[in-house]
Order: sequence, then structure tokens, then C-alpha cells
Amino acid sequence: MASRRNLKKAVKNVCGELFADCVALCMVEQGDSETLKGLMAEVAALYADATCRISHVEPGMEARKYFKALRADFTEKANALSDAIVKA
Repeated sequence: MASRRNLKKAVKNVCGELFADCVALCMVEQGDSETLKGLMAEVAALYADATCRISHVEPGMEARKYFKALRADFTEKANALSDAIVKA
């Protein structure tokens, strides 16, 4: 249970940093405001999806493989969002 808690904290920290970057860019008006608002919505959706998937493991799948795939998927999506924020 503690590893799930740590994983949720890590997801929260990463998504918080991505969201803060979007807010900072909006405040200094460096980038398209509408694009950044869309990216903020994507970050919020990523956080909600990841925390939901952490809480409810798919039945019939080994937990170790499930969480390894979850981490890889989350990392891929977070990196893609980070690249999109830099380009915005």
C-alpha cells in the first residue's frame, strides 16, 4: 500500500509541475493563451486518469506488470505534454 501512496505522490508532483509551468507561461503572456489552457486541461486529465488507474488494478493482470506498464505510459504522456508546453 505504501508504494501506491508513493506512486500517487510522484504523479501529483509531476502533474503539479507541468500545471505550474502552464500557469507561469500564461501569467507572463509568453505563448498562446488558448493553447496553454488546453494543455492545462490535458494535465488535469492525465492526473485524474493516472490516480484512478493506480487505485484500481485491472483484474487478471499481474500487479507488477500492470504498474510497470502504468509508469511507462505515464512517463510517455508527461514527456509529450512537457514538449508541448515548451513549444507553446
